[in-house]
Amino acid sequence: MPPDIDSLPAAHRRQLAGWLLLCCAMIYAMVVLGGVTRLTGSGLSMVEWDPLFGIVPPLGEQDWQAVFDKYRQSPEYRKVNAGMDLQGFKSIYWFEYAHRVLGRTIGTVFLLPFLYFLVRRRIPRPLVPRLAAAFVLGGLQGLLGWYMVKSGLVHDPHVSPYRLTAHLGLALLIYAWLLWLFLDLVVAGRNVTSGTPPALRRGARAVLALIAVTIASGGFVAGTKAGYAYNTFPLMDGGWLPPAGWSLQPGWRNLFENLATVQFDHRLLALLTLVSVLVLWFRGRGGRLPGPARAGLYALLAAAVLQVTLGLSTLLLRVPVPLGAAHQASAVLLLSVALYVTHRLGRRAGALTTQ
Repeated sequence: MPPDIDSLPAAHRRQLAGWLLLCCAMIYAMVVLGGVTRLTGSGLSMVEWDPLFGIVPPLGEQDWQAVFDKYRQSPEYRKVNAGMDLQGFKSIYWFEYAHRVLGRTIGTVFLLPFLYFLVRRRIPRPLVPRLAAAFVLGGLQGLLGWYMVKSGLVHDPHVSPYRLTAHLGLALLIYAWLLWLFLDLVVAGRNVTSGTPPALRRGARAVLALIAVTIASGGFVAGTKAGYAYNTFPLMDGGWLPPAGWSLQPGWRNLFENLATVQFDHRLLALLTLVSVLVLWFRGRGGRLPGPARAGLYALLAAAVLQVTLGLSTLLLRVPVPLGAAHQASAVLLLSVALYVTHRLGRRAGALTTQ
């Protein structure tokens, strides 16, 4: 087993990088599909979780009727979709089914090549525990997804915003983890921090952290359905501050459960993110940065502008499904570019050594 990434043949390094990039692309699709599943009201259509045989869909009318009968016992059917027929049920079932199958497919696409590369001794020693940890996190993500769904199968047919945000956050943590390792492989052995001002490196890390916090706040907007309220900008119900923004007790609950405060926080964080990206771009564009790092800053600014534009459009049009899905996809794109910029500015790539 190679002691570090620099001793790995270039062909093997490209194979590992391609595999990780494929996994990242599938997780990206998984996050977007999860958003579509939520926006179409499909997330509670499958009321059972079968990790082994759940990949097999209903194969005939009798199977479909049995699955539909189970759904009709759920709070969502009784309180939201009462009177829905079998055809209507199928239209929401397939989104949740595809989401679950894609999750299992990602696990397979990750595990089998990992074992192959491990047996062939093509994975640098320091990378083995990091990849194993990613697989464990993926398994926990599946459990967390079902834990989230269960919260909407009891009395209130809505999933917990805390569990939904945790589910989204863990997916993006796995995505970011694998993308960072991919970047390590791609730029192995190159000193990418030469000439970078320390303040710019710290600024990139701060922007990345702010983007992560803003995405998490978006999870609470989605979980509370706060995007369907106060569909004006910049005012909210005619005022600059959220109406009844501190009405829940204890007070901290307003940050996560009060629709007005949750939406206001997300607005504020989104604008703060845009300003922070603009400052980082302005400070870095005139410096003597390597070409890829400078290009990354311009891409980061473009991604931030796109994300805010999509966010405002989604709000003002009251969350149409295509725009809502595009807004979520753009958030992951912004996170990806921020990771790239931070990686290029903040460390020596390829430093997967035994130290």
